[in-house]
Amino acid sequence: MLLEVRHVTQYHYAEPVRESVMELWMQPQKSATQRLLSFELELDPPAQLFSYPDSFGNAVYHFDVPHPHDRLEIVARSAVETQTPQPLPEALDRGEWDRLRSDFIQGECFDFLRPHGYACRTGALDAFVRDKSIEDLRRYDPLTAARGLSQVIYDAFDYETGVTEADSPIDHALAQGRGVCQDFAHIMIAICRGWGLPARYVSGYLFTNRGEGHDRSDPDASHAWVEVFLPSLRWVGLDPTNNIPACERHVCVAIGRDYADVPPSRGVFKGEAESQLAVGVSVRRARAAPAEPEFLRMAKPAFAGGAQRRRTSLTGLVDQQRHHQQQQQQQ
Repeated sequence: MLLEVRHVTQYHYAEPVRESVMELWMQPQKSATQRLLSFELELDPPAQLFSYPDSFGNAVYHFDVPHPHDRLEIVARSAVETQTPQPLPEALDRGEWDRLRSDFIQGECFDFLRPHGYACRTGALDAFVRDKSIEDLRRYDPLTAARGLSQVIYDAFDYETGVTEADSPIDHALAQGRGVCQDFAHIMIAICRGWGLPARYVSGYLFTNRGEGHDRSDPDASHAWVEVFLPSLRWVGLDPTNNIPACERHVCVAIGRDYADVPPSRGVFKGEAESQLAVGVSVRRARAAPAEPEFLRMAKPAFAGGAQRRRTSLTGLVDQQRHHQQQQQQQ
């Protein structure tokens, strides 16, 4: 499936701020089932972009606007080709639980086995686990148990925006019985880790066919789901918001222990002005693959309304990042 993603982030300040420093997790990943065809960032006010790979291998871009401004707009555009993952088996043998307890797996998945940030056990979560008899799922193999957990979360919660915030603990969604994809992912991750099943947070996008209406996700927002590690299958994506496995409609951007590791944007500014954030996302089918990879095009400044806007093609940064990763692997 060939998809185009446009992610617009706007910060508005009540009065000019003196400086803004930002980090961005917006570049889709490259994997066996996902090919990144193009990626570009447009910044207003213009700024010089830098990049680095974080500890989880995600591409992070950062920039500094060192002069006064009363708004900041970030537009990320991507073209991605996704493929249908290999079909999952109906079940695994129960020996998979024993394989998960091996020293090798415990070391390899150390970061995704420990409680962290929003994905941690609480009294409210323990009550939810008891009320829904979730521990009974451990009678099955880990794959079946994880699928069953996704189903329980899907059935137990309504999808509703505005009930929780980006920094809300899972207790808010548990108390309300409502929330969004981020909440459901954190709840599932916390339970899986309590089972000894490595689980990680995945941020990205979901292509939603508005006419069919099968998905609960907001088609105009970014998306989040869960990947669990199974020794026989490696990382397997499950989407508890829609109770489906991750498929060709999911576009993976970044992975982490929880949302705090991979927010689309994060930054600080100098000043005392109040700020407002507006975000818009569109994911649609592309008409055709780019005739020429955007990575190979020279960046040219564009002008709109008399104000200079910088559109930066990021292939050089991506190549530099890959070079750094190769150097690290050789050391």
